[in-house]
Amino acid sequence: MVNRNIITLGFVSFFTDMASAMVTSVLPIFIVYILDQGVDKLGFVVAVATFVSYAFRILFGYLSDRLQIVKPFVVAGYLISAVTKPMLALAHSWQDVAALRGLERVGKAVRAATKDSLISAYSEGKSGRSFGFHKMMDVAGEMSGALIAFALLYWVGKSEAVFRELFAWTLLPGVLAVILVIFFVKDVPYKKKEKKPFDWKADKKLLPVLFLYFLFIFFLFSDSFFIVKAKEAGIGIEFIPLLMVLYNFTQTTLSYFFGVQIDRYSPHRVLGVAMGFGIAAMGALYFDRVIVGFILLGIFTVAGLNAIRALISDEAVNKGTVYGIFYGGVALFGAAGASVIGLIWKHLGEEQAILFSLIGLSLVWILYLLNELRAQRSNRVMSNRVTE
Repeated sequence: MVNRNIITLGFVSFFTDMASAMVTSVLPIFIVYILDQGVDKLGFVVAVATFVSYAFRILFGYLSDRLQIVKPFVVAGYLISAVTKPMLALAHSWQDVAALRGLERVGKAVRAATKDSLISAYSEGKSGRSFGFHKMMDVAGEMSGALIAFALLYWVGKSEAVFRELFAWTLLPGVLAVILVIFFVKDVPYKKKEKKPFDWKADKKLLPVLFLYFLFIFFLFSDSFFIVKAKEAGIGIEFIPLLMVLYNFTQTTLSYFFGVQIDRYSPHRVLGVAMGFGIAAMGALYFDRVIVGFILLGIFTVAGLNAIRALISDEAVNKGTVYGIFYGGVALFGAAGASVIGLIWKHLGEEQAILFSLIGLSLVWILYLLNELRAQRSNRVMSNRVTE
């Protein structure tokens, strides 16, 4: 039986992710076609949101450790997100959207690490089941929010007023989430972590893999660019949220499968396979197979993220530091990549942006495979020396 506090946190995430999906499933269309701000401006907005979401997790994780508090950070994070999402209804430029998305992602960063601490504290030795339930509620909320966006655009209309009304309605699930976390989730006493002496050499073998993963993220289109491509390929605006439902559904159905494959074959191999799916997703976009592209992007996301997290969990000695490097790298490379891809799309065209992505991803994949072959050869040499 899952602890009551974890069930409540699951519903908190359900309502929060519902509100998020009501925004993210249509926001690229709002920026590029409603506000008429251009794909390059969309790239800047994605860059701001990506950088803030990941980079600030390091800061607030540190502050939580320093101040030794848990629930107040969780409440503050959900409150910031609940307030800023509906304010997008008042946005009239890409700068407005970037500022509000940045603030909303600060909320995500504030609550990320401390929310996991709450779940861990109430897991009662069943962390896999607890985190699995929470992830299920996450995805259920995301799919519900995208379906709400589809319903509103399909039955009410696709005017600017409808987009703004959709953003305003996110206040309702956001407030429900805040009420639940304030009044129905108990705080836990802070447990100070034992500090271990830092040994940089112990984790330097992970740096090439992390760097190549960061480069892959740099060249890969984010889901926001996939959404714009769907519109360019002729898919009706009202049906685009359904593509995000498909994207999330793919991740949900395959998450356990790839978890098993990671345990069976190693995170390194699964990460290599995931990169292949990422390249295939971009290839599908190039040939206007947008629906297939969303499915393949979902496969890359679930396989790649699970593999890199398992890699750090299994092999890192200084886990906190390596996770910090991971979040910082995704922040920097993801933000830079979104900006560059947006500029290429704006000034050279959609096809050139996709080709830039495909060429870059293919080169990174080759480098990754070569690095893995080198590592395997080195391990065999070391093993032979030990047996001798």
